[in-house]
Amino acid sequence: MSHSAEAHHDHHDAPSGIKRWIFATNHKDIGTMYLVFSLAMFFVGGAMAMVIRAELFQPGLQFVDPGFFNQMTTMHALMMIFGAVMPAFVGLANWMVPLMVGAPDMALPRMNNWSFWILPVAFGLLLSTLLMPGGSPAGGWTMYPPLVLQTGDAFPFLIFSVHLMGMSSIMGAINIVVTIMNMRAPGMGLLKMPLFVWTWLITAYLLILAMPVLAGAVTMLLTDEYFGTSFFNAGGGGDPLMFQHVFWFFGHPEVYIMILPAFGIVSQIIPTFARKPLFGYESMVYATASIAFLSFIVWAHHMFTVGMPLSGQLFFMFSTMLIAVPTGVKVFNWMATMWKGSMTFETPMLFAIAFVFLFTIGGFSGLMLGITPADFQYHDTYFVVAHFHYVLVPGAIFAIMAGVYYWLPKWTGHMYNETLAKWHFWMSAIFVNVTFFPQHFVGLAGMPRRIPDYATQFADFNMVSSIGAFVFGASQLLFVYIIWSCVRGGEKATTQVWDGAEGLEWTVPSPAPHHTFEVAPEVK
Repeated sequence: MSHSAEAHHDHHDAPSGIKRWIFATNHKDIGTMYLVFSLAMFFVGGAMAMVIRAELFQPGLQFVDPGFFNQMTTMHALMMIFGAVMPAFVGLANWMVPLMVGAPDMALPRMNNWSFWILPVAFGLLLSTLLMPGGSPAGGWTMYPPLVLQTGDAFPFLIFSVHLMGMSSIMGAINIVVTIMNMRAPGMGLLKMPLFVWTWLITAYLLILAMPVLAGAVTMLLTDEYFGTSFFNAGGGGDPLMFQHVFWFFGHPEVYIMILPAFGIVSQIIPTFARKPLFGYESMVYATASIAFLSFIVWAHHMFTVGMPLSGQLFFMFSTMLIAVPTGVKVFNWMATMWKGSMTFETPMLFAIAFVFLFTIGGFSGLMLGITPADFQYHDTYFVVAHFHYVLVPGAIFAIMAGVYYWLPKWTGHMYNETLAKWHFWMSAIFVNVTFFPQHFVGLAGMPRRIPDYATQFADFNMVSSIGAFVFGASQLLFVYIIWSCVRGGEKATTQVWDGAEGLEWTVPSPAPHHTFEVAPEVK
C-alpha cells in the first residue's frame, strides 16, 4: 500500500481522538490503556496506604477513626491487587505477547476492548462505596463473613465490582491462551517461545481456573445476605470456615498469578544485560508449570490456626515447602545467567537484580510462615504483612517497573532519561526496605495486623516504617515524570538501544525462530 493510499485508508477507517481509545481493538492501544489505568490505581491505592501509615506514625488515634482505618486497609488491598498489579501485567501481555509470538494482534480484539473497559466501571463502583452511608467495605480484602456482612449499603457494590474484575480477568486470560496457542509464527514451537510468553500462558490458565472460584465464594456471600441461604451462617447450619477454604482455593493461585508474569519479565531482562542466553531455559518452563500446579494444593496454609486436624496441617505444610523447590530453581538459573556475564547496570537490570534479591527475602519469610507450629506465632501479625509486601512490592511491582523501563524505548521510539530512572530505582529500592523490613521485627514482637492503634513498644519501628512509606510513595511521582517525558519525546531509540555493538533484541532470550515471513512486515 503506498503512503498516500495508506493515509487515505486511515482517514476513513481509523477512529481518531477519543474514539481511538474507546473503540480500540489494537493490542498496543489496549495494552497502553491497561498500563495507564493500572498506574492511576497504583496512586489511588498508594494514597490509601499513606492514610494507613500516617495513622500508624505514632501510637494513639490521630487522623481517622478505626472504622475508616479498616476501610482503608480493605480498599488499599483491593485497589493494589485487582487495580494495579493485575492490569499492569495484562497490559504488558497485550503489548508484548503478539510481538513475541509473531502474531498480528490478539486473537479476540473486540473482547480485548471489552475486558479493558469493564475495569474502570468495576473500580468506579468500588470507589463509590466511599461515599455511601456506612462507608466502604471493611472486612479485609479476604471478605471474611460475618465481618464483611456488616458493611451495610456498600456490600452488594463490593460483590458486584469483584464479579466485574473477575469477568475482565477471565476474558483477558482466554484471549492470551487463544493468541499463544493459535497465532504463533510458523516455526515457533512452544519451547521456542520467550519466557515472558510462557509465564503468561501458565498464568492465564491459573486465572481461568481460579477466578470462577472467587465468583462462587462472593455469590454465596451475597445470597447469604439477601436471599436467606446459609452457606456461611452457622445459625442456619452453614460454616464460616467454608468461606475461608473456598476463598483461599482462589487466593493462593491468585498470589502466583501476581508473580509468574514477573518471573517472565525478569527472565527476559537478565539475559539481555548479562549478554548471554538464559541458563536452563527448559527448566524455567517446567519450574513455572510446577509452581502453578502446586499453587492449587497449598491453600489451607493460610488457615493453620483454624483448628484443622494434624494430618491436614502436615499435608499443607509439606506441600507448601515443595513450592520452594521450583522457585529455588528459578533463582538459581537467574544467578547462573548473570554468572560470568558481561553485565551492565541500566535501570531495567537494576530493578531485575533487586527483584531477585528482595523477592528471595519474601520467599524465605514465606517458608517461615509455612512451618505450621511457627505460623501459630506469626499468624495475623505484622510479620505476615512484611512477608507479602516483600513479595508484591519489590517482587511484582519492581518487575512491572523493570518491564516498563525495558520496553519503553520499543513502545515509544524514544529513550527515557537514564539518570532520573536510576534515581527512581535507588529511592525505591532503599525506601521499600525502610518501609517493610521493620515490620518483620514488630510482627515477631507480637504486633497484630489491621489495627489503627498499638502498644507503645512498637512506636519506633512504626515511625521508621511510615517515613519509609512516605518517601517511597513520593519517589513514584518521579516514575510518572520519566514516563511522561519519554512519551512526549527525548532522544530517538535505536535498534541498539540496550548497549552498543551487540544490537541486543528486546524480546529474545530464548532461541530465536527462523524468519518465516515471505515479505518483511512494514513497521509503522
